[in-house]
Amino acid sequence: MAEWWTYSLSDFLLFSPRTYYRLFELYNRAIWPMQLVALALGAAILGLLRVGAAWQGRAVAVLLAACWAFVAWAFLLERYSTINWAASYFAVAFLLEALLLLWRGGVQGLSFRPTPDLVGRAAVSIFLFALVLEPLIGPLLGRPWTQVEVFGIAPDPTVIATMGLLLVASGRVAWELLVIPLSWCAISGATLWAMGSSDAVVPALAASLVLLLTIWNSFRGARDRSRRMSRSLEEAATP
Repeated sequence: MAEWWTYSLSDFLLFSPRTYYRLFELYNRAIWPMQLVALALGAAILGLLRVGAAWQGRAVAVLLAACWAFVAWAFLLERYSTINWAASYFAVAFLLEALLLLWRGGVQGLSFRPTPDLVGRAAVSIFLFALVLEPLIGPLLGRPWTQVEVFGIAPDPTVIATMGLLLVASGRVAWELLVIPLSWCAISGATLWAMGSSDAVVPALAASLVLLLTIWNSFRGARDRSRRMSRSLEEAATP
């Protein structure tokens, strides 16, 4: 028996790259024209980012939750589980993320308002990348258009778009909403890497960027709160 350190990621792959991408082709054919509906939802979310109404955050959270729930059922459970036994567990995680979005956004009331600073611009850019550019990566790498991965119906663009929006979620940093997306990026990146796919860097880079910006935003928020508290104490001490 070979020693464990002689194994590589590809040795644990349960399917071939051809089977994996063929799965997307069959999936896209089966759910057509849901791709158009999903892109319309993405455009609606983008428009909602400019709305100042109190219900804005709830609407965005509900739309995102619907996308996560659809991916959990239609792709992970119904399709991906046929070639990967772990997909049923991924489906549970995606459904949990949908419920968390409904709770934090729909019940507790998050808002998603991009600010005109680095984080706000990065958030919108990440969302636009997932919505518009990520579906083009496969065809640019030589895969047919029938295997395209679209926001709202495929895991990777849905996850990356959600992470972008979470960068501008109001209130404290929603770490509980980021755990599953970041974990999926690690899993997806490892899977693509094992298959030798050039786009393996996409989920890894997206997760790294979001994580760094979230940490930076968290420190910035703590610094601002500290400054406000210091000013309040100074004003209170002034006779």
